Amino acid sequence: MSFSAWFKAHYDEKGPAKWLAFFLELVSASVLFFLMALTCVDVTGRYLFNSPLHGGTELTEIGLAVMVFAAMPVITWRGGHIVVDLLDRFLGSKIVKALSLFAALVMSSSLYFLAWRIFELGERSIRRGVVTEFLGMPSGYVVQYIAIMSWATALGMITYGIYRILFQDKH
Repeated sequence: MSFSAWFKAHYDEKGPAKWLAFFLELVSASVLFFLMALTCVDVTGRYLFNSPLHGGTELTEIGLAVMVFAAMPVITWRGGHIVVDLLDRFLGSKIVKALSLFAALVMSSSLYFLAWRIFELGERSIRRGVVTEFLGMPSGYVVQYIAIMSWATALGMITYGIYRILFQDKH
């Protein structure tokens, strides 16, 4: 199967959103592979050579943040979050749709303001020169990355998320 055939089969998004979703998933997958290799090197060093990888914990923490927050906008855009629908058949489709809209607005606005605060904390970390303990890497940039990806997630929820609730849900 060619790349373009695979790409068309696995990505339903249209236009630039398709390439953005591919890129963010590629980042997540690459970081996950890096974390796997990092863990193998750390475990091998720890048990065979009695010398763990210095800074392995910090690299794992940063990698997890990059991986999770790269995937968050794509998952939100596709509506892939876990949904508990125990009461949906009892409430009726109009009430469920109204509650879904309310939840999308609350989630997107909460994420927006949370990201704003996170970005400010990242700026403060950069300004103060805060670095990680072992590797001395500036941590403020990772914090700002988290904020930017949270904004992207909020944007995905407020745009396509609400569109999907209003026009595509089958309740």
